Order: sequence, then C-alpha cells, then structure tokens
Amino acid sequence: MTETEPEGAAPDSWISCRGCRTLVYGRRLADNFHVCPQCGYHLRLTATQRLAQLLDEGSARPLPVPESAEDPLGFTDSRPYPDRLADARSATGLDEAVVCREGTICGHRIIVAAMDFRFMGGSLGTAVGERITLAAEAALERRTPLLIVTASGGARMQEGILSLLQMARTSQALARLDEAGILTVSLITDPTYGGVAASFASLTDLIFAEPGARMGFAGPRVIEQTIRRPLPDGFQTAEFLLEHGLLDGVHGRSTLRPLLAKILGATGNSHHWRVSRERESPTVLTEPEALDATDAWEAVRGARSNRRPTTLDYVEMILGGFQELHGDRIAGECPAMVGGIGWLEDTPVMLIGHQKGHNTRELAARNFGMARPQGYRKAARLIRLADKLGLPLVTLIDTPGAYPGIDAEENGQSVAIAENLRLMSRLSVPTVAVVTGEGGSGGALALALADRVLMMSGAVYSVISPEGCASILWKDAAAAPEAAAALRMDAASLLEQGVVDGVIPEPPGGCGADPALAGERLGAALLDEFARLAEQTDEERRRARYERYASVGGQAPSRTEKNVLKATPEPAG
Repeated sequence: MTETEPEGAAPDSWISCRGCRTLVYGRRLADNFHVCPQCGYHLRLTATQRLAQLLDEGSARPLPVPESAEDPLGFTDSRPYPDRLADARSATGLDEAVVCREGTICGHRIIVAAMDFRFMGGSLGTAVGERITLAAEAALERRTPLLIVTASGGARMQEGILSLLQMARTSQALARLDEAGILTVSLITDPTYGGVAASFASLTDLIFAEPGARMGFAGPRVIEQTIRRPLPDGFQTAEFLLEHGLLDGVHGRSTLRPLLAKILGATGNSHHWRVSRERESPTVLTEPEALDATDAWEAVRGARSNRRPTTLDYVEMILGGFQELHGDRIAGECPAMVGGIGWLEDTPVMLIGHQKGHNTRELAARNFGMARPQGYRKAARLIRLADKLGLPLVTLIDTPGAYPGIDAEENGQSVAIAENLRLMSRLSVPTVAVVTGEGGSGGALALALADRVLMMSGAVYSVISPEGCASILWKDAAAAPEAAAALRMDAASLLEQGVVDGVIPEPPGGCGADPALAGERLGAALLDEFARLAEQTDEERRRARYERYASVGGQAPSRTEKNVLKATPEPAG
C-alpha cells in the first residue's frame, strides 16, 4: 500500500505502516483497531470504520441528511467543483465528508458525527456544516450527548466565504448545547486543521485525541514559511497539545470505547446527584472542645509531612471510575492541580485538588503543590463543567500557596485566583471543600469558597505561612513557631472562629500513619455533607454561601444586602 491510498485495504492484504514501514497483515491490523502492532501508529479510519468501532453493534441509526447546494459559487480551478465531488463520492462511497449517527456506547445513548478525511480532505463545506449543526440540534432535542470525531484539512476553498461561515454556524450550535447543559466531546484524529480546529473541534466540553494526531489552525509548512525557523519536535501532535493544556487526554484507540462509556455513565443526564444518608455517629466534629489541644508549630510540621495522602491518593481511595482531565485550554497543563470525574459511591462528582508528592522527585514534578495560573484556570474550566452537567463539586486543598514565580505573574496569577473565587461564589451545584494538609493563602482559598468547608484534624489553614509572617512582622524567619501560634491556624482554632464548618478526625498518628482509614473518614464525611446539602434548593445554597462569607468576622449581611440577594435572578444554565 502506498501513502496516498486509503488505509482500509482488504483484510487479506499486506499493509505498509506509515509509522515504521513494517508490512502488517490486514486481518491482524483490523483485529488491533488498525493500530500498528510494531510501533503503535494509528492508521486513519474511514467514517464507517470509526462508527463500527465506537458504537454498540446494531445500535447505529442514521440522522436525516439535508439537501444542500452542490456548487454555490460555480467554482472551477483545474476542474469543475461538481466533478471533484463526483470523484470523491465514487472513491469513498459517501456523499459528504461527515457521517452522522444516533446510537449507543456500552448502552449509553449518544449522537456521533464522524468525519472522513478521504472525502476531499475532510474539508468543511456547507453540507458538512449543515450536518454537524443538525447533529447538534438532534442532541439538543433528545438531550443526548454529542461526540464529534474530527479529521479535516480545513475549510473547503471551492465554496469560498460560505465555507468560512460554517465555523460560525457550527459554533452557534455548540453554544446552544452549552446553555442546555448537554455534554459534548471531541475526538481529535489525524489530521485536524484550519476551520474545523478553530470551531467545533475546540469548543466541546472534553477534548481527547489519538496518539500522534495533529491539530492546529495553520499547517506546519505555512508556519515555517512565516516565521522562517524550524518547528520544535512533535509540534502540533496530540502529545504536544496535551503538554500545552489544549487536550483533556491522549488515548489509544483500543481504550476509547471504555473511556467514553465511563464519561457518559457519569455525565449522560441520566442521574440525579441528590443522596440520602443516615449515620448513628457523626463523621465530622463541629465543637472545638471535641478536639485535642495541639501545638501550632507541630501542627504545621505535621500538615507538611510527605507521608500524608495526596489528592490522587484520596481519589484512589474514595472514588470509583475516576477519569482525570487536563489542560486550561489556553496556555498549559499544571501538574500541581489535578481534577476529573468519578463516583462517590452512587453519586458522580467532579473532584479538583492540589497535588504534592511523597518524595523529592514527585514534589519537584508537581511544583510542591504550588499551582500556576494554568492550574487555577484548569480548575475553573472543570468547575464550570460541573455546574453545566449538575455534578456535585469536591475540592481538596493542600498547598503552601499559589506559585510566586515570574512566569506566574506574567500569566496572570492574581486574575486566575480572583476568577475562581467569583465563579465558586455563584455555583448552582453543591460544593464541599476539605483542607487535607496545608492550606496556604489565596492559593488555597481559590478552591475553598464552598457551601461546606471541612478540614482534617491535623491540617492547617492560614493567610500566610508562619515563616512568611515571621519574616515580615518579627523580622526573623526563626520566629515561625511564635507566628504559627499567633495566626491560630490549627483545626480547633479555625472551627472556633467559624472559618471551617467541621473537622474530620485523623487516625492515631495522623493521616500518614493509616491512609486507608483517613480515606474512609473523608469519603464518609463527603457523603454526609452532600446529603445535608441535598435538602436545600440551588438558590438556598447560593444564598447561604453568600451569607456565610458576608458574616465572616461577625458582620452579618445588611438589610440591603439581603434585599439584593432576594432580587438576584437565577443564572442561566
């Protein structure tokens, strides 16, 4: 097989892998999802092959195919445009570059629009735009998630400006699904460029890609000719895009069905988050007297211990089917902030938290849990997604503070934190924040503006680190123990001040001594808190959240503030 031939040859033929040039028997290749068993290269699929791999057997049903103008401009280059369309139809057996189907994935209903690069390079013309739009409208009408599988070289030049306007048309259709709270997912395959990348492919809630898939607005040749210098290795590949915060994940073809089934199971609009729970004894302490006296500086040292469970440790212990999501969709991926969707017993939730580590290498890789603006923007993206899909939100806080570096300031650290605070203040979904270790300054508060704020009994939470406070006010960092005592940053003091609503007792010796028990107590406390929050309406939770922070320091909301609250309309979506 040559490079220009379709990668869907007969199963009894030998096929040359474009990645390693190895000859692979067609039947073996088909059994391996058309992925080279030697190098892992993902050969291109036809739209028909893609739908057969993703959808449950026998579940696919076609969506209505609209009529569209065949040659709106009467365009001719070296050949008339109608002749090119006829050749594409003859070669592919398709009538256009996208195939739309309604079906199921592991029993979960979905609408899929799968593009086919063989048809004029998967170009975006008026007929493709019409079908993507109608697929979105069908998803809206049926309140069914929409999956778009992209493969395109960009807008179809033979249709001129009408092709360009399909970017706007399809973007409007995706916006309506946003407003309706319906999940949208993109699967990026190789290649995805131009108007497709700059419209519906990049506007979905979740964006996954196959290994090695390339995506960008301009092609690499155009970029090199413009900037007149070589491009970095792996430029515009899925792995490059993941590193730069533009994807939620890169997944091999064999894992796509289980991945999508997991996501659809948690977000397919078939659940209600409300839970009920009865417990003989409380899992959270709400009276300061119930807590043992703790030396403030010892509490700080204990909260910083590398033996304490991290966010991902707790995820493994308390959530089932967790799917981590990545990227801020703007500038990068921040490993100090993690988040994703999982199951807290029978309830799907969004969980976001700071991530440290247990040794020097892990801590350095995670920037010691100090998130950059990209981390807080990733958190904001996942918080908005939770609100859109009606998923309860859990935040786990364990950070010395937001990263105080030059690049963080250049990228708007203050703005990112401020935006998170505003966003969390008006959420419709129930939110529970837990300080699991070190809660430092605005970097901690950016995840802690919640309906219920808890902390582990060995955690600390403060406006500044004791060392920072001592350096500024005592003029001596060695006075950190005195500063820690003065800041009253231990659990009992914070509970007494009303900063936290409750304290989760740690196992004897602390969370690091018995992580499994610590996880069990954290999971039970979260379930109890969500059961309590289930008794309130969305507006009651928002009102209580406002009043909670309006009364910090003993100042209750004024009569004017209460009247403003009553007059505040429900936010859309």
